[in-house]
Amino acid sequence: MLKMLNDSAAANAKTFYVAGTFKGNHFINMQTVESPAKGALSFIIMHRFGELNSGAYNFFGLDNATLRLGLDYGITDRFAVGIGRSSLDKTFDGYLKYKLFLQTDGIAKMPVTIDVLATISNYTQQYADKPYLNANYRTDYTTQLLIAKKFKQFSLQLTPTWLHFNLVPTSQDANDLFALGVGARVKLTHRMSIIGEYNYLPTGQVVSTPVYNSVSCAWEIETGGHVFQLVFSNSQGMTEPYYIAQTTGTWMKGDIYFGFNVSRNFNITKHAKLKLAN
Repeated sequence: MLKMLNDSAAANAKTFYVAGTFKGNHFINMQTVESPAKGALSFIIMHRFGELNSGAYNFFGLDNATLRLGLDYGITDRFAVGIGRSSLDKTFDGYLKYKLFLQTDGIAKMPVTIDVLATISNYTQQYADKPYLNANYRTDYTTQLLIAKKFKQFSLQLTPTWLHFNLVPTSQDANDLFALGVGARVKLTHRMSIIGEYNYLPTGQVVSTPVYNSVSCAWEIETGGHVFQLVFSNSQGMTEPYYIAQTTGTWMKGDIYFGFNVSRNFNITKHAKLKLAN
């Protein structure tokens, strides 16, 4: 009898994919291991006001704003592409993201989800005193490995990063930078979470300008098909070259940018609708 029960349990054992490690494709500025399902389109608005310490004359930053609009599309359930446009330096960006491994539970366990992310950005801001800035000089590249794990109400992600700048301000600044990002999510209720991210840039890579590590936190709310985040960050830029290598403000001095992220998913194909419904 016991042998029959064991055989039956073994026959019914299955492997389950761990879903919902994070609510959206972004923590705050950093990308997560999440991506749109096959045939699904995600639209995101990322908005940052000016610095809180800019004073009452600027209404504590509310008179100024930086904006990024982005579209993310699932080619397959594992492979996604995205494009975006930021008002900061009139920057265009694009990315490719592929899931190498998915966290699983059951008879076959994979402890983490691992994605590889490759991005490119190009700023188009014109400078009268820099006519030599052609498209090549204006282009930067990023490669990241996204390693995440879900622990019931808590999710954690590590993001080793390589950045390449085709042009740097001085010969003392490195064209290739290495950084490490950490992101976390604590689920409070079915629809609300607290999220945070920290990007560590080892010293000695950027010399000409004081650069600080990017620290951001947010209150995340899911409302139907929307994910809404109230954001506080010392980074004004919202793409990898900016928040990792060009954060010039600190929390201690009040160089904090308040803002929000809003994302919305759209089902473009029948497959996407069935995938999201499950």
